[in-house]
Amino acid sequence: MLTKSQQETICSKLGRVKLQLLYKASIHGFTGAAFHQRCDNRCPTVSVGYNSSGYVFGGYTKQPFSQSGQYVHDDQAFLFTFSGEQLIKYPVTTPVYAVKMMANSGPYFGEALVLVNGSQPIVYNNPGNYYTFNAAQMHGNNLNLTECEVYQVEVNSELEKPWRPMVWEQQKRTEMMDSIKSYSPMTSSVSQIRVLLIGPVGAGKSSFFNSINSVFRGHVTSQAIAGCSTTSLTTQFRTYSLKAGRGGKPLPIILCDTMGLEETTGAGLELEDVVNILKGHLPDTYQFNPSAPLHSEAHGYRKSPSLKDKIHCVAYIIDACKVSIMPPKLEEKLDAIRRKVNLMGIPQLVLMTKVDDACPFVSEDIRNIYRSSYIKEMEVSVRTGVPLSCVVPVKNYSKELELDQNCDILLLTAIIQMLRFADNYFDELNPLSSR
Repeated sequence: MLTKSQQETICSKLGRVKLQLLYKASIHGFTGAAFHQRCDNRCPTVSVGYNSSGYVFGGYTKQPFSQSGQYVHDDQAFLFTFSGEQLIKYPVTTPVYAVKMMANSGPYFGEALVLVNGSQPIVYNNPGNYYTFNAAQMHGNNLNLTECEVYQVEVNSELEKPWRPMVWEQQKRTEMMDSIKSYSPMTSSVSQIRVLLIGPVGAGKSSFFNSINSVFRGHVTSQAIAGCSTTSLTTQFRTYSLKAGRGGKPLPIILCDTMGLEETTGAGLELEDVVNILKGHLPDTYQFNPSAPLHSEAHGYRKSPSLKDKIHCVAYIIDACKVSIMPPKLEEKLDAIRRKVNLMGIPQLVLMTKVDDACPFVSEDIRNIYRSSYIKEMEVSVRTGVPLSCVVPVKNYSKELELDQNCDILLLTAIIQMLRFADNYFDELNPLSSR
């Protein structure tokens, strides 16, 4: 919940660092046990509390959390609050009592400030005990938490050699666009490959289509409904054909957009719907109903889909900012889908979105994407079961009004990989014809 500006302000006080989210109470639980399971032995950390009055406050410690019941010395610890975008710091006054390691609570700063106190969504507050601060200034005397987050502070290291070579030139952009326009599937019965976009709510599936569409239109455009919501803004199965410019010829790729994945059963995209999409049974504009998957007698159901109706590549859209806190049930859903896709022999890749929000080094310049150790070492490959060679970082257009050559190159690289993966799919279908 920390804004990009707030993260940058905190990081500026700590050096060339970035924040990695470890614990989010609304997902993992407002309990000491959940906090310690996610945060013990991790350091340094920034703990943040949020209340309904709009206050954002918390504390920093270089010491690892534990459940020893003991005080821990930390001469660099401090509490803080935000006043607008300004950070107000309250340094520790008695370092030997800076942090207390309590099993039944969240972050416990001396006897002055405790978040998730007694495994409840509340704050314990006692100014003057090892930290001096004004309670009204810090949190407006509102001790009820709406959220609590703990971030690990990590050194934002730059790699000497990019972990993946990339050419950032206009000529490269033009070459990739021409390559995509001239691509032809290896099977004569298919004129356009179909790529299924799957991902959690808000990860950027619809935004990815809009961004690719923008590249070929020559300006930022928004055809698919996209935005921020806790539930999926996409409620229909949509197939989007891209065109080479306004009024241009269709490109040889169709992006298939779906409902977002949700962790709860009976909400968002379900496995049965995914299987029907993969097999080509779903018609365009099919209205999803999580409580009642598509059946063979439904209106528009394709009982005998041809190869051109089926999915030839699957792309998982994953928000780089949320990889570390992906709910276990969502991981299970993704794993079930991945296994089913594997069984059907359909190639899979991962598009990692919002990389500039996840890494300040990348935010400075998108061309730093393959020099960022943070992006390379993210657990997206482990979480999705897809090898790093199949992970493609991208930056969707979200707030921009004009195109950016470097963003275009990342987006076009993703499309090129989809075309290559589709070729692999057709190779497997016709092994003799590829020899």
